Amino acid sequence: MLTVWFIALGFARALLSFLATALEIGNNVGMVENAPTTARARVRAEMTGEILTAARRQLTEVGAAALSMRAITRELGMASSAIYRYFPSREALITQLIIDAYNSLGEAAERAEQAVDRENLRLRFKTVGHAVRGWALRNPHEYMLIYGTPIPGYEAPEATIIPATRVSTLLLTVGIEAAIDPAQTRSGSIPMPDSVRADLEETSARLGIGLPAPTLMLGLMSWSLIIGTISHEMFGHFNNVVDEGAAYFDHVLTLTAAQLGI
Repeated sequence: MLTVWFIALGFARALLSFLATALEIGNNVGMVENAPTTARARVRAEMTGEILTAARRQLTEVGAAALSMRAITRELGMASSAIYRYFPSREALITQLIIDAYNSLGEAAERAEQAVDRENLRLRFKTVGHAVRGWALRNPHEYMLIYGTPIPGYEAPEATIIPATRVSTLLLTVGIEAAIDPAQTRSGSIPMPDSVRADLEETSARLGIGLPAPTLMLGLMSWSLIIGTISHEMFGHFNNVVDEGAAYFDHVLTLTAAQLGI
């Protein structure tokens, strides 16, 4: 067990280093975008905010696939070409909406998790899950933007990767602190196909988190289960099946944590 803890500590350090780099990048970007120092910069920041607000209204009214730059300019009383000084393309606007949604979700989950006793790992794990569900229920259209039907013709750029991994990385951090040992789980005796192992090892190396494939596999399975359960509720697939959504989801989190050994 002591060996497992030392290994977990190494994983945690690598993961926290990755998180620190990501947060530093995000903070630096935020400082540039959120602290305009000239009158022109302040006007630009204000106009950018108005465009994003109008775009979010479109998400609610017509959905992401029908998002229209022209409709936004009409609503704001802008010349049709003026919007491109702020967002060079519709894809760039969608990307910013996606990044903002992921960051909003990440901030909600991190804020909730930070308020929990550090020693209560299961409660921290479950708190993150409940924070994600709560955010989804409060922001259904933003949730559908990032976890719903893909937008035809749109490919998310690399700029969305770090925001997209904030919550899953938070859950993974809790798992590492719990010294999860995949070999001790009920599925630990099932051999992993070589192709899956190679795929996950490449992902772990690319993200710089240093996790062995079995541990990363458990993390991805858990995250998929959490998002899948929330999506079933959001899209109405539990209608006439599950009436007590909050209690059902809480038990899903309890079972998932138990399977992970948290």
